[in-house]
This record gives sequence, structure tokens and C-alpha cells, in this order.
Amino acid sequence: MTVLSQKSFCWSRKYPDAPLYIRKTEKNGNKTTIYYSFLNFEYSVSIPFTDDASVENAISCLAVMLYLNVKPGTISERMMKLEPVAMRLDVRQGKNNCTIINDTYNSDINSVKIALDFQQQRKVEQSLRKTLIISDILQTGLLPKSLYKHVAELVQQSGIEKLIGIGHDICENSEVFTVREKHFFRSTEDFIRSDTWKEFENELILLKGARRYHFEQINELLEQRIHETVLEVDLDALVHNFNFYKSRISPQTKLICMVKANGYGAGAVEIAKTLQYHRCAYFAVAVAEEGIELRKEGISTPIIVLNPEVNGFEELFSKDLEPEVYNFRILDAFIREAERRGITNYPIHVKIDTGMHRLGFLPAQIPELLERLKSQKGLQVKSVFSHLAASESWMFDSFTQEQIDIIDAAHREIGEKLGYPVWKHILNSAGIERFIDAQWDMVRLGIGLYGVSASGLNGLKNVSTLKTTILQIQEIPNHETVGYGRKEALNRDAKIATIRIGYADGLDRKSGNRKGKVWINGKYAPIVGNVCMDLCMVDITGIDAKEGDSVIVFGENLPVLEVAESIDTIPYEILTSISPRVKRVYVKE
Repeated sequence: MTVLSQKSFCWSRKYPDAPLYIRKTEKNGNKTTIYYSFLNFEYSVSIPFTDDASVENAISCLAVMLYLNVKPGTISERMMKLEPVAMRLDVRQGKNNCTIINDTYNSDINSVKIALDFQQQRKVEQSLRKTLIISDILQTGLLPKSLYKHVAELVQQSGIEKLIGIGHDICENSEVFTVREKHFFRSTEDFIRSDTWKEFENELILLKGARRYHFEQINELLEQRIHETVLEVDLDALVHNFNFYKSRISPQTKLICMVKANGYGAGAVEIAKTLQYHRCAYFAVAVAEEGIELRKEGISTPIIVLNPEVNGFEELFSKDLEPEVYNFRILDAFIREAERRGITNYPIHVKIDTGMHRLGFLPAQIPELLERLKSQKGLQVKSVFSHLAASESWMFDSFTQEQIDIIDAAHREIGEKLGYPVWKHILNSAGIERFIDAQWDMVRLGIGLYGVSASGLNGLKNVSTLKTTILQIQEIPNHETVGYGRKEALNRDAKIATIRIGYADGLDRKSGNRKGKVWINGKYAPIVGNVCMDLCMVDITGIDAKEGDSVIVFGENLPVLEVAESIDTIPYEILTSISPRVKRVYVKE
């Protein structure tokens, strides 16, 4: 819990002499409570986010509503529906093992602190030095000396190791900055000509500039550009979905977020960093290597490994990864290794097969399982769980309820015989949406986290947008064929665009020959002919488009669920098939 003390004033139109006092703001979980007094009465109101920028904006909303004489009860109802104001920070891979946080949209003093806080969230790899490139901060109403003294304090508090200041005023006040390495330039052009940017290596670089300084020129120089096809990942949408599901469960229920398969294609490391900051209780990965990668990147949240190998003891134990145990072969192997190493009470998660018939101990095997668990001290059961086979389908609800009843009975038997507390969980994303009474100790959030409801639930936000560009446009006459194998002959004159994405990027070949489509400048364009390895062709007849225009393969206007249905597959396959060569770009509103 975080408590911040503040004080603010406004005046009501009806009561012009009545001040509003903000007594304090209290952050708890995914909400912030604002305590205030008005007209000698004490009130509190909650908002559905915790970042400082959104809290400050919410206080402004509160003041305006009081000025308009809105009743406190109405204020409380409306405040929980607030949305954060867009800022758009994005995270990109830079040259020479640098990471770039691009925030060239705001230049006020409050946004500087927010951007520095965001940079600190990303500072988990100790080999990366923290660098700030900042321009003059405009139109603050403060004298430059006072303004940059305050900026210098923020920079020092944030642990910035290298500072690049660009602009007349920051140059004139360069002496207030006590950063170990600092450089100042009168203009962006002076900085670029200096070649200082060529020396950046192993740095986490925050670009914080006013629009007039055109820091996009600096970003162009620093960013590693490999492929114009990118997967844009909206971190705010991710957090929204996380909080959406969190609001559906009790505060005592732990949320396990699935980040296997590279975070469903979105990039496990950045997804985990973001969710760890928002206090996710657990992560789950498929194999130990995925968990090791997260640990290397500074993820300290508990991690469950769902498909551990019997020869992966060293990685599991040394990285504090908690294995799923699903049969006697792997159980016995872990027991022997724990005893050999002198380890006691190492956490494991026991899977029971309740009808999925993929992995797990059968209910009839529980007595033998208990005998082996009670005869050793190396392992301790942290949770007992199972996997729902068809929780998204109403026609199998009776089967789903049977699975819930089986794991409930299995947990009761195991807990009674082991004699210590053991958690239980069975709900996946669809289960959270439809069988919330079985939330128990933990739930596992997978596809829903990434913006796809398994049961058609409204309220989620799109997280991943696959984008590419138009390489070439040609006018192709009627009866000509398009693509390999001459699979499609045109039945009219057509304008055909070649776009920079193919099956090597993750675009399924089944999308070809007009089964799939893309979104260009507000209109659908069908994919024509066979999909190639690196390219494909789309029919843009009737669409106002030019070479270089952006193309949406899936995203807000072309949902991944719709894309999956067009080629008779599932969103999981679409998301996890995105090739590693497709650059991931992370955006924060």
C-alpha cells in the first residue's frame, strides 16, 4: 500500500468560498482512493488506476465536478469509469545493445517525472546504464533557474548516469546538474553533428523532448531498424485487461499470468516487466528456458514451469522456478534430486487429470501420490490444480462442472493427508469469465490478458497489432494471375499491392486466395494469390492507398479472432506464430 499526501484547492460555483482539500491519496492494488473534504464534510472516492499522472488527472476531474455541483455519490460512480489520458511512451530496440524509451510528445515538468519513473520500471538489467536525452521544457510559467533546479533533483533521484541536454535554457543552467557524465547542445542539429550519439552502448535511453526539437531525428539514428513489419504491443491495454480480470475476482485470489510462448507472441520479457510492476502474483511458462530468460531480465515474481524436463534440475533450483508435477516419473526424479542436493520443502504444483487427458495424475492415483509425498521432505506441494477442457462452451457446462467437482475433492483429500495448507486452482480465462464461483485460491489468465475473450465477454482491449507497409502497387488487367502457382486469376482489372509480410513472418499460407484480408486506410483488402515467404499481395481496388502506406494485418479494426476464424484456426495460433524477426514495439499511453 502506498500513501501520498497532497493538498489542492478549487471553488464551487454554488459555494465560491468553499475550498476543496485533498487530504491524502492511498494506493492499494490496482486502485487509488482519494480522501477529500468539502463543505466541512469528509469524503473518499476510488479510481481504477495507480500511476501518478492518472491520479493527478482524476483530482482535476473531481474539482471540476464539485465546481459543477455534482453530488458526491454521482462523483464516486463516475470516477470508477475514468480512463487514463494518452501520453504514448514506446519502447524499442536500439543499436549497440541499447533500449530506447521514446517520449517526444510531452514536455511539461510532470511528464518528466512520469517518464523517469517508467524508465526506472525498465531498469532491471544491471549492465544497461540509464541515459536521459532531454530538451528545454517549454511554457511552464517558472523561471528557468527554478525549473532546471527541480529537473536536476528529479534526474538525481532517478539515478541517471548520463545526461544529454538540448536547448538554450537547459544549456544556460547546466551547472545545476550533478550527473557524472553530461553533455549540452544548443540544438538537436548540434547534437547530431557532434557524433556523441555514436558512442551509445549498453544503455537504457529515455528521449524526453518538446515537439519543436524534433527528437524523432534522434530516434531514427539510435533505433535498430531491421524489418518494417512490426508487432505493436499496447502495454496500457495489457494492464487494462489485467485489471479487468482482477476486478472480477476477490482480493484474496491470486492471479497467475501466462507468459509462455514468448508472452503469446507479444514478448514475454516486456509483458512480465509490466505485470510485475502491477503486482501480478505469479507467472507461468511452458519450459524452464522461458523462466530462465525472465530471471535474467530481473523478474523476481514466482514462476511456474508447466512442462519441466527431468534433466533440468539445475536451472529450476538455481533460478527458483516452481515445476508442475504431473506423473510419478517426474515426481520421483525431483524427489531424488532434491534429496541429493539437501533441499527441503521445494515448492511444486501437482496437476490432476480431471478429464482433459493431456497431463496429470488420475484421481485413482492420488492415494499412491500421497504415500510418496509423505515419505519425503525435499518437495512441498504449493498447489493442486487441473485444466478445464471446454470452459468457453455452454454445451459442455455439465462436463466443466464435473471437472471442478473432481479437483475440489482431490484437493480436499490431498490437503487433509499432507497436513499443511495447499492452494487449488482450475480456472483459465474462460473459466474466470463464466465459473467465477470456482476462483478459489488462484486463477490462470491466458488469452484474455492479450485482449481475446474466450466466451465473448465485452470490456477487453486489443493488445497486439501486427503492422507492415505497402512495397509496390501495380495495375493488373483482367484474367491475369497473381502469385506462385497461378492459383488466382483476376475476373476484372485490379489494383494489386505487394505488402512486406509472408509466411516466414507468421502470416499463415491459408490466408491466401481471398480467405484472409488486411486493413488499409479504413478499408478491407483481400489477400490474393498464394502467400509468399516474405511478401504477399492484396487487392486494393477502390482503396485510396500509395506505396509506403501502413497495413494492419490484425489489430483494433481487424480483430485477431476474426483473422483466426477466416482460416479456421484459433487466436492462440495466430498470436504465437509471429516470427522472431518481426520487431516488437512497446507502446504506453
